[in-house]
Formats: sequence, structure tokens, C-alpha cells
Amino acid sequence: MRRIIPRKEVLKNNLVKFGLVGCGRIARKHSDAITKNYHNKSQLIAVCDIDYTKAKEVGTLYSVPYYSSYDEMLQKHKDIEVVNILTESGNHANHTIDIVRRFQKHIVVEKPMALLIDDADEMIRTCDEFGVKLFVVKQNRYNLPVMKLHQAIQDNKFGKLVMGTVRVRWARTQEYYDQDDWRGTWKYDGGVFTNQASHHIDLLEWMLGEPVSVFAKSSTALVDIETEDTGIAIIQFQNNVLGVIEATTATRPVDLEGSLSILGENGSVVIGGFAVNKMQTWKFITPNESDEHVVGESSELPPNVYGFGHERYIENVCESLLNNQKALVDGLEGRKSLKLIHAIYESIETGKEVMLRYQPQKCKLGI
Repeated sequence: MRRIIPRKEVLKNNLVKFGLVGCGRIARKHSDAITKNYHNKSQLIAVCDIDYTKAKEVGTLYSVPYYSSYDEMLQKHKDIEVVNILTESGNHANHTIDIVRRFQKHIVVEKPMALLIDDADEMIRTCDEFGVKLFVVKQNRYNLPVMKLHQAIQDNKFGKLVMGTVRVRWARTQEYYDQDDWRGTWKYDGGVFTNQASHHIDLLEWMLGEPVSVFAKSSTALVDIETEDTGIAIIQFQNNVLGVIEATTATRPVDLEGSLSILGENGSVVIGGFAVNKMQTWKFITPNESDEHVVGESSELPPNVYGFGHERYIENVCESLLNNQKALVDGLEGRKSLKLIHAIYESIETGKEVMLRYQPQKCKLGI
């Protein structure tokens, strides 16, 4: 029988102390979210990256110690309570499991939580075994218009749901993929479905519920990578609700759109902008007084496609740990979109509709 270690006692002085593993493209968003510290709940203690130059750059910018290995960082800073895993997607599982087993730290892991379903399951099991929490980053759930839309669905404002659509029309040139040799590979990254569109796939599932089947197509249109830069997928959800995913990094010359729309028997909502940040349409057959102000009050203007959600996400992590609350996106919740992404790739490889309750045969992701 597996030994269950009692859940950690954490967080003295109502302060959550973070360390970063990986100082690449996304590290500054996490560092900003931690150090802005709106309610004095979070503190960045140290950062690390096997590329010492990257670690030094981020550490210097935020005035914290920097290291070339997480072993050294965690041995020297035992007060770190949460480790943010910001490494290549294909290494998320190995780094999470190793850090939890050896150092018993809570984990915040960037999307996707892993590339293999078995790895995701092992991450969940290991965190449970060692009594630590696993948080999967899905920051777009915290965008103001997204939260407003989700609440409307929870309140049955739409009545019968009909269809949901997400569009990711972003620009990633060959230069982007050439920055690191892991980008655009099956083993460590995946393509536009796994990387850029994984947040939007998560939002579609969060709104529409459990998917039943998917049929997908993809192409590698404008760059030289192993995986896809363009794809479409049609999903059947429970209760015959349909979903559509349109995703590409072949938009030129710049990012164009990251959007979500939901249609129901009683109304329609469209969230646009390039980061699911702008409420464009909020129309219902029988509107109430508050509906008149939703479009104007539920939009944001972020500086880039990452939006403002990381700040709210880190705050939720702190609240969860300080008050022993359930996280909005834990390991089980993060696993859902990974399962759908696997089914998308299975459909692409087989040319067939794939039921979500299946055993993968052709999916290349993580291999």
C-alpha cells in the first residue's frame, strides 16, 4: 500500500514564498505576478535555469539570487514553499515529480502540465502522496469577460447551449521556433494545439463541459517544425453541444485574435481581443438592467497575449494555500484539456473521429 505523507503545514506569517525553475519567455510574467504582491501574500525568493545567463538576467531584474540548478536553489533556500515549473513542456513531469519527492514543495506548473497522460497522472499521484498541492496555470480563466461568461453559464442564462467556438490567430515566425531547439518538437513542445491554443481549449471545456468526440485536421504551413502550426477541430460535447477550435501561429504579420464565443437558445456572447480580453457581444432575448453595462465594464487592454491573468492566478494559489481552499485549476482539472489535445492528435493521425474514451495508438505528443 502506498504510504501517504501528511499534508504539509505551510505558510507562516501569511506569506507564500516562491522559487522559479526555468527563466525563459514566461518567467517574467510569473515574477511580475509574484512581486507585485497586491495583498502582501507572495514573495519571490530565488530563480534558476540550466542556462546561467537566463537565470542571471531574471534574478538581477527582480533582485533575487539565481542558480543554474534547482538542487542548489532549493538546498540553499529551504524556505521556498512553492516551486513554479516553467521549463519545456516535455520536462514538466520529470521536474515536478523529482522536486516533490526530494523537497516536498507545492507546485505551480505552466501549461500543458505534461505531454503524456501517464505523466500527468503520475504528477497528480505524487503530489497526493507527499501531501502537496499541484496548480496548473490556466490564467485566462481569470480574465474579467471570461469570468462573467462562465457565471452566466452557471446561472443558466443561455438556456440550452448550442455551440462554442475558440479562435487563436497568432504570429510565431521561424525566428521564434529557432530560439530553442525544443520548440515545435513532439517530444518537448507539441504544436499550436498543445502550446498556444491549450488555454483556449481549456476555456471551451470549462464553458461546455465534458467532450464526447473530436475530429481534427492540421498542417504545417509557414515554418519548418515537426509539429503543426495550423489546425481545426470539431468537438461534440454532452447534450449534443458542438465546439469548434481554429488555431494557428501562421497569422502574419502580428497577433490578430484570441477569442471565445458561446451561443445558446436565449442569447449569444463573444469575447475577442488578442488575449480573450474584450467583451464584444453580450446579447440575450430577455436582458436585465445589468446587461446594458457588461460590454463596457468587462473588457481589459493587456499589453500582450498573456493578459493579466497570471496576477489573479498567483493570488488564487496564495489563497488556496493560506486558507486551505481548493484551487480553481488543480492537477485533475489541468488533465482535462490534455486528454482532449491527445484526442485531437489521434484524430489528425488516423483521419477519423475519435471518442474521448479511447486508448491512443497514433498520437505523437511526448514521444
